[in-house]
Amino acid sequence: MNYQRRPSSRQPIPAPGRSRSLPASQELDSLGDRPRYVQRPPRTVPTLVTRDHEVIRRWAEQRGARPATMPGSEYNGHLGVLRFDFPGYGGAVLRPVDWEEWFATFDERRLEFRYQDQRADGSRSNFNRLESPPEQ
Repeated sequence: MNYQRRPSSRQPIPAPGRSRSLPASQELDSLGDRPRYVQRPPRTVPTLVTRDHEVIRRWAEQRGARPATMPGSEYNGHLGVLRFDFPGYGGAVLRPVDWEEWFATFDERRLEFRYQDQRADGSRSNFNRLESPPEQ
């Protein structure tokens, strides 16, 4: 048997500030029509943070999302894992809850709602995360 190592198809680890998945753009150099690579800044989308109930509710309702919890995560009669149930996403079985109960748990745990309004391509984003604020 021949156990020679085949050349790797993986790209080497990129230098800092470079992306393996997003190649740099090519432009033609007017001096010899040779391609040169131009580093363009990545498209960034701001992640917003709020505790405002109206902002959270409006964001969720604009996307058709309803407040929910993970069944079995409750303890001592209190909600466990807080989630939003988005239409068309059937990956997890969620139990619907009312806004008042959802926000009561949100406030009791002093959570922050991190979210994005749009993706880098301009389409509506469903990105959200509930986090405890950093200790001060």
